[in-house]
Amino acid sequence: MANYNVPSELRFSETHEWVKDLGNKRYRIGISDFAAQHAGDITYVELPETDIVIEKDDVDCTIETVKSSEDICNQISGTVVAVNDMLEDSPETVSSDCYGDGWLYEVEAESDEDFNSLMTAEEYEEFLATQED
Repeated sequence: MANYNVPSELRFSETHEWVKDLGNKRYRIGISDFAAQHAGDITYVELPETDIVIEKDDVDCTIETVKSSEDICNQISGTVVAVNDMLEDSPETVSSDCYGDGWLYEVEAESDEDFNSLMTAEEYEEFLATQED
């Protein structure tokens, strides 16, 4: 298996999104290093609109590559409070810095329940060990 960066302070989903707790029930969402490496050259990112309410497991964000289009599943129900506008001009940042400048959007949640149900970094690393490269 390839070696993937899995920051310990983040939570992860089985669909390879990461979530960072920013405090006060506000969360930042992006795609994991595993997803970024498997996506290939990212050419466009369709972000959700701010101030819309999104539900866990819905798709309100899409990443397009030279080969395909990948839906990003919401991991946190709540209101979109920020999007990473930088990706409009530099979508490739998602691949080159998925945990930094390549974040996708932020959500203000009603509760911490969705975040707490996600995998810890350790659990995600165990999950990655079951995935085919």
